[in-house]
Amino acid sequence: MHDDTMTTDDTILVRREGAIARVVLNRPAKLNCVSVAMWVRLRALFEGFDADADLRCVVIEGAGEKAFCVGADIAEFGTTRATAAQARDYAALSHGALAAIASCRHPVIAAIRGLCVGGGLELACVADLRICAEGARFGIPVKRLGLVVATSELAPLQRLVGPARAKEILLTGDLFDAAAAERMGLVNRIVPAEGFDAAVAALVGSIIEGAPLVARWHKRFVDRLADPRPLTPAEHDESYLCFDTADFRAGTAAFLARTKPVFEGR
Repeated sequence: MHDDTMTTDDTILVRREGAIARVVLNRPAKLNCVSVAMWVRLRALFEGFDADADLRCVVIEGAGEKAFCVGADIAEFGTTRATAAQARDYAALSHGALAAIASCRHPVIAAIRGLCVGGGLELACVADLRICAEGARFGIPVKRLGLVVATSELAPLQRLVGPARAKEILLTGDLFDAAAAERMGLVNRIVPAEGFDAAVAALVGSIIEGAPLVARWHKRFVDRLADPRPLTPAEHDESYLCFDTADFRAGTAAFLARTKPVFEGR
């Protein structure tokens, strides 16, 4: 296992720890708001992760203790989102990044400290799991900006919390705490702030100890079942491909021998 920190640009840091990739939004002085350049870089990073067969999990987090992410950099709006035409061009970049995170074949965890609001909450919603520290706060207060959440950005939030809660979040613009987020189904786990890093590591460890092909299949199956179209015969048959893998043979042999399996993703 190697542990190398690479600065892709100084606003996004990437650390590769063996089969785990950590992505850090690194603008703590601006509460990790996302610039246009960062949206472009996030898309490229997650497209690269998707193509990396050696990966087993990706964690995305914000630098510092105050925020996971507070969304788009409003200071750029005068040049990037001043008109509807500009907003469409901007959306092509931000939506491309969110889609790349959502479609990454490896499990993606959003590790949330502090504020997770606006586009930051939208970003967290496209991860597979969300773990937050006590004291985290959530919301989408864009009504105060005269700004609309685009339908494609809203869809992941609505899938998690349902239409009524999504309307409540948007129409009130209120910020809510971690307990409320958990009740809504927005976050999977709340952990004490002091043990946050250890809790994230434990969650990642629980994921990567399993067969990586199985994790990828399960992620895809769950996402596909959110689509109301009937499954095709080929999609039904995909459920049985695991029986032809080396990982299935290794896992069942280890179970019978009462040993720990070694999965190679084959």
